[in-house]
Amino acid sequence: MVEGTKSYSWTFLTNHTHVLVCIARNPNVVLKDVASQVGITERAVQRIVSELEADGFIARQKEGRRNRYLLTLKKSLRHPVEKNCDIQDLVQLLK
Repeated sequence: MVEGTKSYSWTFLTNHTHVLVCIARNPNVVLKDVASQVGITERAVQRIVSELEADGFIARQKEGRRNRYLLTLKKSLRHPVEKNCDIQDLVQLLK
């Protein structure tokens, strides 16, 4: 959770969405910073990034010792309720 914000028992978006939005805002972001912004452990962020990458929602591109993350903007969301939306729609809404 971001420092100085109230703790809530639930949110409208998942941690996967939070991580994706952080990456969309800064493709060169360090996962430690994503963990801090989302309010989860760095290990949890690494797991989420691996899942997003495995399912084709993001791609990891090495730039020296760092990673740059590229979103697959035309990839449809997974849940049947939002399957008519793609990553680009989500990012434009939340970015």
